[in-house]
Amino acid sequence: MSKSPIKSPLSEADKEITGNALQATLVDLVDLSLIAKQAHWNVVGSNFRSAHLQLDELVATARQYVDEVAERANAIGISPNGKAKTVVESSGVPEYPDNWQSVESTVAAIVDILSALIERLRARIDETDKSDLVTQDLLIEITRALEEAHWMWQAQQA
Repeated sequence: MSKSPIKSPLSEADKEITGNALQATLVDLVDLSLIAKQAHWNVVGSNFRSAHLQLDELVATARQYVDEVAERANAIGISPNGKAKTVVESSGVPEYPDNWQSVESTVAAIVDILSALIERLRARIDETDKSDLVTQDLLIEITRALEEAHWMWQAQQA
């Protein structure tokens, strides 16, 4: 079924802008959740337990917002696509290294990943300023949560 069974409250132009922002956010957050879990499984070294647990918190945050973003897309008549192939082809999140990583390199990678994701989210906040304030509000909420996580990861580098 290609035609949406959900009537959108948005004009077609606003629906397209908003839908693109939501889809991009969805794949970035799916990727973040997978990266954080990969890091969780492979972090080693001093302060392992703290980083291990903090990574699970990041996974939980990403997964929470994945669902909220997908449901917002549905609410405006956009079918969300979080399939692995789509995530691989369209995520803008920096890649995480393979194998075991020290706590220090894990922290540095997560700081860089969150920084890039926050930059992308802030651009989408601007993009949705005229197309859909409800979606913009959700993107602001996600950005707030990720900026808080970013601060906490950076604090480990201080």
